[in-house]
Amino acid sequence: MDKSVFDKVIDRTHMSSAKWNRYSDDVIPMWVADMDFDSPNCIKTAIQKRVEEGVLGYTMIPESLKSILVNHCQNAYDWQVEANHLIHLPGLVCALHLAARALTSEDDSIIVPGPVYYHLTKAPELANRHLESVPLLIENSVESFTEKAIDNMSEKDRWVIDKEKFETACAAKNAKMIMLCNPHNPGGTVYRREELEEIHALAKKYDLIIVSDEIHCDLILDDQKHIPIASLNEDAAQRTITLMSPSKTYNVAGLGYAFAVIANNQLRTQFNKARQSVVPDPNLLGLVAAEAAYKDGEAWRQELLAYLRKNREFIKNSLKDLPLKMASSEATYLAWIDASELNLDDPYRFFLEAGVATSSGSDFGNSQFIRLNFGCPTSILEQAMMRISKAISTLDKT
Repeated sequence: MDKSVFDKVIDRTHMSSAKWNRYSDDVIPMWVADMDFDSPNCIKTAIQKRVEEGVLGYTMIPESLKSILVNHCQNAYDWQVEANHLIHLPGLVCALHLAARALTSEDDSIIVPGPVYYHLTKAPELANRHLESVPLLIENSVESFTEKAIDNMSEKDRWVIDKEKFETACAAKNAKMIMLCNPHNPGGTVYRREELEEIHALAKKYDLIIVSDEIHCDLILDDQKHIPIASLNEDAAQRTITLMSPSKTYNVAGLGYAFAVIANNQLRTQFNKARQSVVPDPNLLGLVAAEAAYKDGEAWRQELLAYLRKNREFIKNSLKDLPLKMASSEATYLAWIDASELNLDDPYRFFLEAGVATSSGSDFGNSQFIRLNFGCPTSILEQAMMRISKAISTLDKT
């Protein structure tokens, strides 16, 4: 079998890596959403060229990047975006927190379907807004992630929003904003058009702002198409703040660049006003990386997706022989695994002691789950799953 560029094991322990230097050397880190792959040559070449030009001073947003982003939205998602609707940011996390503070008041409620990436729940909480968590369900089931065990979950099932509880939350008189994650992290759900239309219909009915974290939108593994909720119609565009970034797809999170698309002039003005003197401009090299990624990185991205699909299949096959369950992971490189059948107080701690550092499900809303990052060489994934399997086998003997 031909070796892939993604098979290369890169030693990151000397790089001050947040992922690799958090734990001891005998632990395999599979936690934070940071892949262990080398970034595309087109990005590295562009950065090297810019550094050689020298004078790394204050910079403006290149007109060429604005055009590339507009073209990318059109070509990738059939979404017509205007350059003056773009806001360029040093990251997506600050944008979530900024939106909560700039566009809502302390008496307002922010609705967040979960389990979800923890900054979508932290943003309302740290802004002293009321967090209204709405559970996800296994499709065609009444069981939610809040249940101790999802008895009937299989790899063919999807996590979807509990429609009844979602509308109840939207109908509350203090409801102001929906924070959506699409594709969903950690569940891996890619929302279908009809599902997005239902979310928008409620947002319109109850006059809610939508903040949509779409950072994983270029990491869809199944035969689905990413649909920005803002692209549904003009009303959706006018009430939505869409957040995107090349950071996850092209593994350049350390360069600090993301962008927001805000078509509504009033929302954009409020967001920008709150941003001034608080949130810095993007990193110069982050801008260079973003332009190179969206201009020349598509071939690399397709190779990456093929490799991630292979890793996902390896996890699925490994779980068949273990008392662990995972619903359909349609996107991202993050496996959301139900470990409740192990009857452990803390599965995250159990696997950490076995030498595998996952993300604790408690960070997302349920300590009986773990999130495992499979954006790594298959050889590392094999070692991690072997350790997990061996650790579980010790439970059978006790």
